[in-house]
Amino acid sequence: MWNMAKRVIETLIDDLDGSDADRTVSFALDGDQYAIDLSDENIAKLGAALAPFIGAARKTAARGGGPRRRSSGGGAGSETKDAREWLRANGHEVSDRGRIPANLMELYRNR
Repeated sequence: MWNMAKRVIETLIDDLDGSDADRTVSFALDGDQYAIDLSDENIAKLGAALAPFIGAARKTAARGGGPRRRSSGGGAGSETKDAREWLRANGHEVSDRGRIPANLMELYRNR
């Protein structure tokens, strides 16, 4: 009896333009989960389109669906601290506490 070998090749196709996709991107909106296969170019376009909304939003759950825990140092708090310093040094008024407005965070991130 002969053993037969089998090779399965999976090719992702970009759901927007039909080109080769690089990976599957998952996201949620209004409680509905979505997945879309995209090329790196279209992933960048999606990220750029969502960036202003993500910048103004608050995260409700960490990846993996578990509860989100605050860590000490090196995380978003560090970015916020650095952003406050940079924004003040560049003539912007920023409060000592609370969320930094999205338009100012965008300025900081695109410096």
